[in-house]
Amino acid sequence: MSHHLPDTRIPAPCIVNTGIIVNKLDMRRLLADLGRVHYIYTHGDKLLSEGEGDVMEVFANPQRSTLVANNALYLNVFSFDYLELKQSPQQETYLDLMQEGVCLRLIPHSTPLQERRDRSLNVSAIEAMMEQVLSARWDAEIDDDSSDSF
Repeated sequence: MSHHLPDTRIPAPCIVNTGIIVNKLDMRRLLADLGRVHYIYTHGDKLLSEGEGDVMEVFANPQRSTLVANNALYLNVFSFDYLELKQSPQQETYLDLMQEGVCLRLIPHSTPLQERRDRSLNVSAIEAMMEQVLSARWDAEIDDDSSDSF
């Protein structure tokens, strides 16, 4: 005799500004858009470290560490049990990365849209600079060719 259970699909959660994220892919997606942050590293109520830095890389690898040094953050989502989104009294969202009583709090200094615009501007600036370098090189080669023919 077989029992047929109703199709009970649970929808994926919808988290808006506050909530707990345990899925590593969702954690990575949230962290990837961060740029400059203020970080606070605590164990319980004890402050271990605090500073400013740029999120340089976000990855998921159980063999590698999260690193914070020289104003750079390399975040491994496998270093944390979960990510908790919280809001300050000023309605600004910040992220608490939690692992066995240890918390790495990240307070963004910019929005994802600002970060994308800045990256886009940086790419445009680099492309313009490369055009100038190549143009100058071609001009120098043409000048060399012209002087050799006299």
